[in-house]
Amino acid sequence: MDDVAALGRDSASRSGHQARSHALLDGTLENLRASAITVDDDGLIVAVNKAAQSLLGREAPELVGQDFHDLLHRDRYGHPVPRTRCQIREALLTGDTRHGDAEWFARGDGTLVQLSWLMMPYSPEQGGTGGLVLLYEAKQPNDRPSDGGHSAPLTELDRLALLAETTTRLTSTLDVEEALHRLAALTVPRLADWAVFDLLTERDEVRRVLVMEHKDGILVERDDLQGPMPPVPTESPMPLSRALRGAASSLAGPATYQGPPDSGIAVEQRRLFTATGMHSAVIAPIRGLRDVLGALTLGRAQRHDAFTPADLPLLEDLTRRAGLALDNARLYQRQRKVAETMQRHLLPQLPVLPGLEMTARYQPAPDASSVGGDWYDAFALGAHAHALAIGDVVGHDLDAAAGMAQVRNMLRAFAWSHPEAPPSAVVTRLDDAVMHIAEVSMATMIFARLTLGDDALWRLRWTNAGHPPPLLITHDGRTSYLDGAHGILLGTGVTRPRPDAVTVLPPRVTLVLYTDGLVESPHHSIDHGLDRLRRHAASLAHRPLDSFCDLLLDQVRPSDNDDDVAMIALRTPPPAAPV
Repeated sequence: MDDVAALGRDSASRSGHQARSHALLDGTLENLRASAITVDDDGLIVAVNKAAQSLLGREAPELVGQDFHDLLHRDRYGHPVPRTRCQIREALLTGDTRHGDAEWFARGDGTLVQLSWLMMPYSPEQGGTGGLVLLYEAKQPNDRPSDGGHSAPLTELDRLALLAETTTRLTSTLDVEEALHRLAALTVPRLADWAVFDLLTERDEVRRVLVMEHKDGILVERDDLQGPMPPVPTESPMPLSRALRGAASSLAGPATYQGPPDSGIAVEQRRLFTATGMHSAVIAPIRGLRDVLGALTLGRAQRHDAFTPADLPLLEDLTRRAGLALDNARLYQRQRKVAETMQRHLLPQLPVLPGLEMTARYQPAPDASSVGGDWYDAFALGAHAHALAIGDVVGHDLDAAAGMAQVRNMLRAFAWSHPEAPPSAVVTRLDDAVMHIAEVSMATMIFARLTLGDDALWRLRWTNAGHPPPLLITHDGRTSYLDGAHGILLGTGVTRPRPDAVTVLPPRVTLVLYTDGLVESPHHSIDHGLDRLRRHAASLAHRPLDSFCDLLLDQVRPSDNDDDVAMIALRTPPPAAPV
């Protein structure tokens, strides 16, 4: 033991919990045949022997340094045990020796294992305090809710905990599908073996959107039982029909739907009870603030005990919370759809240029309202010239989108009124207008004229107002940034001459104009992002242009990006065959 303590002191200067783990494993823990874990006085795992690693299905690096309770301790449904109800943690805090049976612990693969445990005071290192936890297979009969076909009734504390967890889980998402899956996971298998969600659409059509079954310890989605449903009958006394009309919750069973069906919904309900084997169910309406949104059915098939009227108040409390969450999610999705429609109308249709491929992409900021200040444009300036533009107005909200529309429309007016003017002259006029007319603080942009020469080659003449440079990619994967013609951004009030630059676009070359959301990251420099864009664009040079753009967005856009992205790409035709 002296050698072990010496090793522990030496390792403290190396790497904290991991170093102490190695010291202990060289000593007493590996000599124990039982699964053993040592924790410090904060409950953090200090060391774990191979028997415990095998029992829990986790390697030592996954365990050491983690909170024992948060990582491993679960209730029989797989949910974290509240710290105030954890006897293991209480024994650690009081320094007592305690024993417990039939506790649930999470394995590395997500399954649960039921174990007995023994906690005793233990000093993981000299001068420290903590505990030693021994884990071993429980010998007593399993008490899962399916055992014997009966479920243990929820205590009042369990009910309050379930409602609190439901509120927390449902209010933390604005996605309808995600909210329904979360509610299914909260109620199955805790209350039932099946969860069925029927929702009403905005046109009062019914759709069975989710059917979840608890099978072999996991939740399984039954796609074969989901889909469109018949319309809601106006007078039917059947439980689901009443719930979809907003009536009170009720009990149901196979016998409820054994008589002659009074509607198409009754036929589908009979099919549901037959396919699932449910012998008892509770059905409750899901109400929003103004309308009925749908109904929730919880059913029991594995366990023998039936639902009773005493279960209805809890179900109604759950669906009341679900209704508020779904109402918020639907409102958000409705607003998002309006915003997306607005954005589609703000961004233009691209012109068709003979022999030239052109496409564009727009992706909103991840946490914004689907509109923003990033934009692109392409339009004809005459018979043999076209304009290209990409820009970024500061912000990614409705104000930025409105400012973007102003800038884009003024640019079109200035460019069209002087179709032969160099890009620098057009942008100079635009900058002056931004300062005096537009409700825009600052903006960056690239404006270019694209013309086809007598030699059948396309030429690009552009000016850059503080924007990331365009990228040119040859068909064989060589890349270069068009760094010329760089001037100050719009809206600064500084008057400086703006430069122009010209380049010939060779055959089969791809030109990409983009906004900074494609390359900027709060954790890396802009040079890192530009290099990343260059390398990925080179690797995709042989792809069709639409595929090129989709993959470029997917592979290059930083995962921690919080800005919107606009991109316009064009590809020149192959060289003309000799006559």
